[in-house]
Amino acid sequence: MNSESGGVRTLSELGLRLPDAGAIREVLGAAYSLDGLIVQEADLDPAFLNLRSGLLGDLFQTFSNHRLPLAVVVPDPARHGERFAELAREHAGHALVRILPTVEAAREWLARA
Repeated sequence: MNSESGGVRTLSELGLRLPDAGAIREVLGAAYSLDGLIVQEADLDPAFLNLRSGLLGDLFQTFSNHRLPLAVVVPDPARHGERFAELAREHAGHALVRILPTVEAAREWLARA
């Protein structure tokens, strides 16, 4: 469990990755006291970026249900297909979950969220 309260952290700063669906709850627990979490593309198993797997949807839903802001950094969403790029556009105005191109953009959004 993360001992630091508040603020925004990256998943790698917490010493975690998301290799599978089972890790979502662990990540949520580690981030629970934070003001927001940044997950970078490299932190995710490639299956998360395949929308057919449903893993990214599970991640988004879990964080939304717990009202914890989540920024997923994917520099080029179109690289993962048109549906992924569409998902990034659809979430551009979402209150709790965003797909952003850089860690800096993620930090800026989370500072306002």
